[in-house]
Amino acid sequence: MAYATIEQLTEKLGRTPVNAQQLLDRASRDVDRALLCAVYDPEDQDVVTALREATLEQIAAGFDHGDVTGSGTRRRGGFSIGRITVQAASADDTPAKIGGLWEQAWTILQAAGLTGHGPQSR
Repeated sequence: MAYATIEQLTEKLGRTPVNAQQLLDRASRDVDRALLCAVYDPEDQDVVTALREATLEQIAAGFDHGDVTGSGTRRRGGFSIGRITVQAASADDTPAKIGGLWEQAWTILQAAGLTGHGPQSR
């Protein structure tokens, strides 16, 4: 289950990507992976908001860095003609990620107290 809706994604991006549901599902899985050891109340409205906003930010930041599929890969600009290859210059060739999350998505979860939890046993 995705933590955000297509309507919320459209509001965040200003448009609806053709693969909107796929993006939401993948970003929600990224958020889930970051919270594997976290203990939280899934009905707490602050938690629900943080999960939604982190999911949307994960997609938006991915778009900013050329990931239009939500798979974590980046599209690189450039072309080849024979043995000559031209690559597009990038001011930020190493985007900020913490684990599998873009920095802004991680920051949202961190501010909500959902990160930094280790495994627990009884």
